Amino acid sequence: MRRPLHLLLAAALSAAALGLAATPSASAPARPTAPDNVVAAAAGNQPYASYWYPNTILDWDPATDPDARFNRSRVPLRPRVSDPALKANPNARAGEGGVASLVSFAPTSNNPSQGSLDPRYYAFGHWQYVDKLVFWGGSAGEGLILAPNPTVIDAAHRNGVKVYGTVFFPPTAYGGQIQWVRDFVQKSGTRYPVADKLAQVARHYGFDGWFVNQETAGGDTALATEMRNTMRYARSLGPVEFMWYDAMTESGSVSWQDALTSANDAFLQEGSQRTSDSMFLDFGWGASALNSSRTLARSLGRSEYELFAGVDTEANGYNTGVPWSAVFPDGRPHTTSLGIYRPEWTHNSSTDRADSYAREARFWDGANGDPSDTTTTSSWKGLATYVAESSPVTAKPFVTSFDAGQGDFYHSGGVRVSSSGWNNLSLQDVPPTYRWLVQSTGTKLKPSIDFTDAYEGGSALRLTGALDAVNTVRLYQSRLPVAADTRLSVVVKTPAAGPTHLKAAVSFTDSPTAFTTLDLGSTTSTGWERKTLDLSAYAGRTVAQIGLQTTGTTGSYDIRVGQLALYDGAVDAPSAPTAPTVLGTTDTGATKSLRLAWTASSAGDVHHYEVYRRNPDGSRTFLGATPNDSYFVPKLERAGTETSTTLDVEAVSTEFGRSPATSTTVAWSATTGTNLALNRPATASGQCNGTETPAKAVNGSVSGGNGDKWCTTTTAKWLEVDLGSARALDRFVVKHAAAGGESATWNTRDFRVEVRDSTTAAWTTAVTVTGNTAATTTHPVSLTARYVRLTVTRPTQTTDPAARIYEFEAWGS
Repeated sequence: MRRPLHLLLAAALSAAALGLAATPSASAPARPTAPDNVVAAAAGNQPYASYWYPNTILDWDPATDPDARFNRSRVPLRPRVSDPALKANPNARAGEGGVASLVSFAPTSNNPSQGSLDPRYYAFGHWQYVDKLVFWGGSAGEGLILAPNPTVIDAAHRNGVKVYGTVFFPPTAYGGQIQWVRDFVQKSGTRYPVADKLAQVARHYGFDGWFVNQETAGGDTALATEMRNTMRYARSLGPVEFMWYDAMTESGSVSWQDALTSANDAFLQEGSQRTSDSMFLDFGWGASALNSSRTLARSLGRSEYELFAGVDTEANGYNTGVPWSAVFPDGRPHTTSLGIYRPEWTHNSSTDRADSYAREARFWDGANGDPSDTTTTSSWKGLATYVAESSPVTAKPFVTSFDAGQGDFYHSGGVRVSSSGWNNLSLQDVPPTYRWLVQSTGTKLKPSIDFTDAYEGGSALRLTGALDAVNTVRLYQSRLPVAADTRLSVVVKTPAAGPTHLKAAVSFTDSPTAFTTLDLGSTTSTGWERKTLDLSAYAGRTVAQIGLQTTGTTGSYDIRVGQLALYDGAVDAPSAPTAPTVLGTTDTGATKSLRLAWTASSAGDVHHYEVYRRNPDGSRTFLGATPNDSYFVPKLERAGTETSTTLDVEAVSTEFGRSPATSTTVAWSATTGTNLALNRPATASGQCNGTETPAKAVNGSVSGGNGDKWCTTTTAKWLEVDLGSARALDRFVVKHAAAGGESATWNTRDFRVEVRDSTTAAWTTAVTVTGNTAATTTHPVSLTARYVRLTVTRPTQTTDPAARIYEFEAWGS
C-alpha cells in the first residue's frame, strides 16, 4: 500500500510490527530464494497459517505438510439476506456498494491456526457490514504469499463473508525483488505452476480467493501481461477469485492511479476476458476519480461495485479524514464500493477489551452506539450510515449463545469447564445484526456482550438499566421458514427468582416491522433456565426478525440471555467421532502441547468438536474446540504425579445436542523433577507489609491465608530467587491470587520470567505472558540458570496496583 512520503520513514521503523521486514537489496542473490527460516513443525508444536515465496509454494503438498490438516476450514459460505425494509439507518442503501476489509490478525509467520490461550485478540464482530475480508500479510523476510487461518475463514463464512489470502510483492524499500514477480508468473507449457498452487491451496483450506498487491518496481509490459494471464489461468481452475490492487500498470511500472483508468483497466477486464473479480483503488481518490471509474467499469461490462475505493485507517482509525460523499453521495446510488485497510486499529489502539469493543462500535455503528442514529459532528459517521446490514440467518437451525470468539473462561451448558483465557474465531456465534437497536417510549435499556458469565463459550447477552416502558431490542434479521414443529428457545438468567419481564419477539416477512411476542414467564432460581416456545401457530410464515421485548417496570433491570435458538422438532445429537489419535506431543514433564486428530462423526450435522481432559476427581476440563477433525492442544497440565491423562472428544450438533465422548490416552514421563526455588533466598522490589515477604512466595504453601504470599505495590515489581548454583530448568510455575483463595480479578495479567547465571550477567527473558487470567500458570523452558526473576508488568485484571504471588516455582534437576 502506498504511503505519503513523510510516512515512509515511520513505516520502515515499524516494519517488524507490520510484517514488512526489509531486506537490503545489495545483499540479495541474483535469483532470490526464501530465507532458510521455515522448518517443518515438530510433532507436538504449534501449527501456524501457511506462508510461502513463489518458488517455495511449488513444493507445498498437503499430504506432507504437518500443519495442513490444522489449517482447513470446514464451514461453507453462507448465503445472506438484506431486506431494505429492515435496514437500521434510513440513509443506508442495500444491494449497492459493499465493503472489503484488509485485516492483519498477527505477523505473517506467527498466525496460530486454531486460536490461542490469549483472550486479548481482535475478535471482529461487525460482519454484517463486510462483504470480503482480506487476510493481510506477507513480507520480504518471511514470505510473500499468506493463506488465511481457518478460524477467520470459519467466522467469516458463517457470516456470509468471503475470505482472501494475500500475495504481496513489497516495494524495493521493503525488500521487494522483481525476480519474485517473475517467479510468480513462471510458465511451464500451457500451465502457470504458481497459479496451480494458489488454486489448490484455496480449495484445500476452504477460502475464496487472493488479493494481489504488486508494488515491486522494475517490471515491463511483458511482465504485466503475464501477471494478468496468471490470474486468468488461476480463475479458470475455479472456484478461486482475485482482487487486484491499484499499483502495477499495464506498462509494468508501479504507478498508483487512485482510480480505474486506461492504464490499469486490463487488470479488471481485458476485452471479453475477465482478469480479476474486483479492484482495490489506492487511497488518493476523489469524487471525479470515482465517477470516471464508475463510467469506465460500466463500459467494460463490469459493475462499479466491483471497485473498492481504499481508505487507510491503520494509523488513525475513525479519526481518518475520508471524502465520504464521493463514494456514498447523499440520496443517490453509491458510486463504488469501499475498501478499508487495517480496521483492526480499533483493537491495536485500545487499552483493554472494553475499550476495543467501544472503539469498534464507534468505527462501525457510529458515535451513539445505535446504527439508526449516527448523528455526530465528526466526519466519521460510522459504516452503518451508508451500508445496510446483511444477515446470514437464512436456514434452520439457528443457534447463538452470543459467544464473541474469546473469553476469560469457557462454559458448557452453563457450567464452567475451563478458567483459562482463550480466543478462537471458529467458535464465534453469528453476532447480532444490529448493535444496538432498541425501541422504547421511555428509558432505553443497554444491551451488551457480557464477559463475566456465559451459557456456552465465554460470553452472553446482557440487558441492563432502568425499565420504565416497553423496550423492543431488535437483534437478528433473518429468513427462517416456520414449520409445524418449529421451536424458539431462550436461555435466561436473572439475579433473583421471579418474573423475567421478558418476551421473545419475532416478525414475519409478510409484515417485517410488526413484532409478535411470546412471554418467557418467570424463573425459579438464579441459575440458567431454558424457556422453549412453540411456533406451530405460525407455520407457513417466514421469520424476518428475531428480538426481545421487555415489559413492566423496575428501577434496576438486569438479565442475561445465554442462548437463543430457532429449530425444528427435538434437539438432534450427532454420532460420536471415532478413532481419536495423538499425532505427537511436546512434553516438558509437567505440561504438554499436542496434536490430536479423529474421524469425523458419521451421522448428524456437526457444528464443532470439543476436547476435554478427564481430571482425577472425575470432573473434566475443556481444552479447546474446532469444526475441524484435528485440534492443537496448546497446554495440557499434569495433575499431580498422574502417569497418564485421558482425553475426550465429543461432537456438538448445529442444534447444540451432544454426542457421547470418545477417548484416547496420553502418557506422562516417570518423573516430575524438583522445585529448586523451594525455601531458597528470595529478594524483591518491595512488599505490601511486614508479613507478605518474598520468602512467602517460595515456602511451598498457598493455604496459609491471604498473608501466605508476596505482595508489592512498587512501581517496578520483581521477585528474585537464588537457586544456589546453575541448575537445569524445565518449567516455571506461578501461583497467582486465586490460587490462595483471593479474587480471580487479582490474578497477574502480564508478566515475564528472566534468568541469569551470575549477579554481573544481564538478565535474559525466558518467558513472556500477556493476558493471563488463570490462578496457576505453567511455563515450559529448557535452560540453565542460577538466578531467576519474576517481573510483573500488569499485576491484575483491573486497575488494582498490587502484585500478589503465592508461589514462584522453578522446576528442574
